[in-house]
Amino acid sequence: MPDAVLLSAGLGNIAECVDLAVEHGLGIEVMAFAYPHILDGDWRGTVAKYRQLLQPVSGLLTLHGPFLDMAAGSPDPRINDVVKTRFRHSLEIAHELGARIVVLHANYIAAIRTDEYRAGWQKRNLDLWGDIARTAERLDVTVAVENMWEFDPHLIGDVLKTLNHRYIRACLDVGHTHLYSEVPFETWLEVMAPYLVHAHLNNNDGKFDNHRALAHGVVQYQQVLPLLRALESPPSITLEMDSVADMAASLPYFHLLRQPSGD
Repeated sequence: MPDAVLLSAGLGNIAECVDLAVEHGLGIEVMAFAYPHILDGDWRGTVAKYRQLLQPVSGLLTLHGPFLDMAAGSPDPRINDVVKTRFRHSLEIAHELGARIVVLHANYIAAIRTDEYRAGWQKRNLDLWGDIARTAERLDVTVAVENMWEFDPHLIGDVLKTLNHRYIRACLDVGHTHLYSEVPFETWLEVMAPYLVHAHLNNNDGKFDNHRALAHGVVQYQQVLPLLRALESPPSITLEMDSVADMAASLPYFHLLRQPSGD
């Protein structure tokens, strides 16, 4: 069965990503609407531009929502209002673009490891994602909550389990599990599997979130990919890399309808 692979299209490489996606039957994850200057600028014009650019793409379309300073479940209700406004906006944009999934960060403050903060954070996130779920369901766009700084898969997993909403699911960032957590990847996958609809793949040096090609780093993707494929419902996969060359170099790892030439 072919893997559902997408390319991460940033502000400067959207045309190259579309060309590569069309060549190999891939999807696109749009990064443009993650940034404040786009959301607060002529975002409608940007939506129109991207709708035209993405027309040739036959694969799945997803959107990475805003993440900079997005403290989901903040104890400050005004901060939460800003976060929810940004998140709802990204869902509206995804709906206009025809994107099926919006990736949003949980952004747990990992430096705070008290039981009190953890319990309060999870309670507030239940409220926040429950609110966002209503918009997601109305627009028929699935939210995939991505792990970033979270050191324990149960931080997000318990929220998703308790919320139990079909429009609030999970995005597992494999590189982040290796960088910011000492919990084995197999445990992350076991906890998140019931909610997993999407994954971010790249490699790193074990120190920084480098977003390298799959062959270059500490993550052994020859072991990771069979685990993802073995799930009852394997997730779609975005190659979240800054370089289109790195994304192209990573394609031989996947079962594609149209393989890279020479492979």
